[in-house]
Amino acid sequence: MNRLLTIITSLTFIACSGPKSAPVDRMTHDPDYTNTETILHVWSWNFPTIAANMQQIADAGFTMIQTSPVNACFSPEGGNVKILDEKEGNWYHYYQPTDWTIGNNIVGSEEEMKVMLDSAKKYDVRVLVDVLPNHVAFNIDLVADAFYEAVGGREKMFHSKGLQGIQDYNDRTQCTLQGVGGLPDVNTENPLFQKYYMEFVNKLLNMGVRGFRYDTAKHIGVHSDPLDTEAGVTENDFWDVATGRKKVLGVSLCMPYDSLFVYGEVLQDRNVPEEEYAGYFGQTASSYGHVLREVLHKRSAKNIDLISWYHRAAPEHLTTWVESHDTYCNANESAGLTDAQIRTGWVFLTARQNGTPLFYSRPMNSTRENYFGDNLLGARGNDEFFHPEVVAVNKFRQQMNGQIENIQFTAEGEVALVNRGDKGAAIINFSLNEIPVELTTALPDGEYTDAVYGKTFNVEGGILKGSVAPETTYILISK
Repeated sequence: MNRLLTIITSLTFIACSGPKSAPVDRMTHDPDYTNTETILHVWSWNFPTIAANMQQIADAGFTMIQTSPVNACFSPEGGNVKILDEKEGNWYHYYQPTDWTIGNNIVGSEEEMKVMLDSAKKYDVRVLVDVLPNHVAFNIDLVADAFYEAVGGREKMFHSKGLQGIQDYNDRTQCTLQGVGGLPDVNTENPLFQKYYMEFVNKLLNMGVRGFRYDTAKHIGVHSDPLDTEAGVTENDFWDVATGRKKVLGVSLCMPYDSLFVYGEVLQDRNVPEEEYAGYFGQTASSYGHVLREVLHKRSAKNIDLISWYHRAAPEHLTTWVESHDTYCNANESAGLTDAQIRTGWVFLTARQNGTPLFYSRPMNSTRENYFGDNLLGARGNDEFFHPEVVAVNKFRQQMNGQIENIQFTAEGEVALVNRGDKGAAIINFSLNEIPVELTTALPDGEYTDAVYGKTFNVEGGILKGSVAPETTYILISK
């Protein structure tokens, strides 16, 4: 990442054209490649809150943050105050775009975003924005008139069956041309829409944003997907435009695409053209997240393959997580896991050689009985993002640049040892028991002390020995 890219300050000059980026092979794994970055998902934090906590985010070892959507969105009167409340709001509201302009009453104004971005630059933290061009708000009468006008009128906004919900998510015609979750499906192949959307993207880049998470990315078609000929579509070229390969009506991505961190929410399922999506961006390792959570629920990796990434794309181009805002909020799939369980999963995931792990910030004072805690949109999440074990492994990840992983487990799978070359190792006890360990390592012989708890371990003849406390992790680094 070139952190010295010039930020264009004029907010009106958005039809800029940067040099073309060379295609990236995201399917072929380089076994020597090591990822070092980590993302804090500042979910539902507003801009002033993010800015006020930026130094602590940086001190915790996070190199990137991912904001919630910053676009104009569904804002019912008296709503957008609570994370989940029948009258006072719903976190899902900002996933219902009404216009591609900056600012909403959840995350804050454009001016507040500028202040947040200045703070991120000061602390050398890159900002990713969650974007969702695939759909608009459920109530299409709430979409801004200016948005409709920009795309050529209401009849040009949607795919020909875009107001119908998907019935079969494994049918690519339905998946890419009908509404996910009932949300009206935008005709992302409409050049007027593409131009309007790219002007929004370029404005964010001009302000200092340095990457994007594309919501529902697998619902925007690639070249092999069916064409909506009824809507006049002759080519599924949205991703060519969004990634800077192609201009639309004189507008193109205004800086080199390979200077940005971009990944798509391509949830794994049957018939998903992962190889084609890999040609455009990194993808989410959603299947791996399921497997990791299974280990956390069972408190053991016995008979579970926790080394495979369960994805056809190369792991260095995957965004990984223990949980996401969707697994926490939608079906509460991961919400029952304790903070300690999430922490052990995070240390295992982040100690590994590949993937770019994302840490989801749970609501302040959330419990396993009250998932939304204080239940306030805009507020900071709980303290887990700067727990000493989280900080230790975030920094370990950067220190282990260039070190190849070797993963060992105890016989019952309760303890994992993630070796990184001969320079360091992370020990993770998934269980509720104190466990003695004797595991193979490449660390040089000697005594090692964990920086968080002061626990000592001994290495002799390539065997690491010691005991680990319940649901605790340790970081060991060779002097």
